[in-house]
Amino acid sequence: MTKIARSLHAIRKAYDVVVVGSGYGGGVAACRLARAGKRVAVLERGREFLPGDFPHRFPDLKNELQVRGRRVRTGPDTALYDVRLGDDMHVLVGCGVGGGSLVNAGVALRPDARVFDDPVWPGEISRDGTLEEGYRRAVQWLRPMRDPRAREMTKFKVLQASGQAIGQAPVAPQITVNFSGGLSAGGVAQTACTRCGDCCGGCNVGAKTTVAATYLADAVRHGAEVYSHASVRMIQKAADGSWRVFVQRRDAHPSGESGDIVIDAAMVILAAGTLGSTEILLRSRDAGLAVSDRIGQRFSANGDIIAFGYGAREPVNAVGVGHPAKVAGLEIGAAVSGQIEVRNANRLEHELCVQEGVLPSALAPALPLLFIPNGRLLGALQSLINGVYNGPFARLQTFFAVSHDSASGRFSLDDDRLVLSWPGANQEPVYARLDAALNAIVNEAGGSYVKNPLTGTVMGAQPATAHPLGGCGMGRDHSDGVVNHKGQVFDTTSGFGTADVHDGLYVVDGAVIPRSLGVNPLLTITALAERALIHLAADHRFMFDDMPVMANA
Repeated sequence: MTKIARSLHAIRKAYDVVVVGSGYGGGVAACRLARAGKRVAVLERGREFLPGDFPHRFPDLKNELQVRGRRVRTGPDTALYDVRLGDDMHVLVGCGVGGGSLVNAGVALRPDARVFDDPVWPGEISRDGTLEEGYRRAVQWLRPMRDPRAREMTKFKVLQASGQAIGQAPVAPQITVNFSGGLSAGGVAQTACTRCGDCCGGCNVGAKTTVAATYLADAVRHGAEVYSHASVRMIQKAADGSWRVFVQRRDAHPSGESGDIVIDAAMVILAAGTLGSTEILLRSRDAGLAVSDRIGQRFSANGDIIAFGYGAREPVNAVGVGHPAKVAGLEIGAAVSGQIEVRNANRLEHELCVQEGVLPSALAPALPLLFIPNGRLLGALQSLINGVYNGPFARLQTFFAVSHDSASGRFSLDDDRLVLSWPGANQEPVYARLDAALNAIVNEAGGSYVKNPLTGTVMGAQPATAHPLGGCGMGRDHSDGVVNHKGQVFDTTSGFGTADVHDGLYVVDGAVIPRSLGVNPLLTITALAERALIHLAADHRFMFDDMPVMANA
């Protein structure tokens, strides 16, 4: 894989389309509009990572961590892992060309159909058939697949045995990892997965099917320009109805050269993620852009929890070995090889999905230290001596679980900083349900349930999510949403209708999802973005081919 990002020194003053963000939504928008023949610029605040660039050692990982909170600010602004510490909840997102696809587990699931029956969605989402087409295109481009050897992995076998505690057997989910090699949908050569377990640390093998390897690579091949180190602060409507995008540079630039850039565009696609797109619109509203008062509302953590089982009877092998492997001959599996699905035909909110996870190899040396605050000093010291692959941490279970919450979080700006408020978030009923299920599974394996090993540190006891949704939620008009079903931003200028929109301004990422999904959201974010681009093309009479590169080409 070759680099696709350019230096900001080469950026032009005007484009047909500026896409802000390079995750799933931004990738779809860039690809489709470049194929339509538009001059497209993609602005990404982070850096570009190629296979081999991701953290191998703990010092590397430490340098790829940016932590922001009311009382803490540490790490570079372009670090791979972006951790936002809140008074009520913490949020973890990826930062780089490809967005969250660089460091997620890659689990590609469709939510229960009842999710879209919720009246919080505009009716067109379930009525006009384009969501189904969006999912079809998302699958065609991301090519999720099951690991054909998932059931051979030790962590899958442990989940299979311990899942008996809740009467459920695991299945192998579809994930965006290539187990056979070949070309991605974007024409990028991929190496077959080695099952090193480092999906969430960044794939140094080249097997992970990221946005950079699919939609973005294709966009560049069709003329789009991708720029890293470009942090968009706000947007502004010009007198002629076009848009001005205000960019803060995060790269090194010659002394005396301004750190700010202003780019003109006929169309702006906000795809900076739930945090980024919401922050940009909040700041833009403060500068005079007429946006719905619903901006910042209906934040959902997607019922997320990351938890652990310490001290299982048998080895679990849920710590990555990386590439090149730190332990020769040890196969861990992908970040998620198996999941338990708990269904409830009567109450959607009681459904949950428990996945066995893997911690990145670069984090391995620090694991013993992370668990010391929870009174497991002896086991931690044994692992410092024996190594995490042979000592007690070889029997550590890691869980990624998703369910449903009330989407009651709210974003605002405080001293120009994005702040999440969700009083009582840790009392959401979903966490008690997840705790009960995970505790039973861990006990069956002979371990102790550890909800949060960092309690007592700066992280506190607040819940954390890696699947933030909402903030710019869909609605029927500006009284109950920020965007319409197409992703167009409502225009609240005095005298306008309640469903009028800003011409040429869209949001196409997880920020538009107005509720929890109950599954990992990457496939739905991609499908909704594909759907938005279908409508955009029809409205503007754009034409583009949606066929990917053939895998065996």
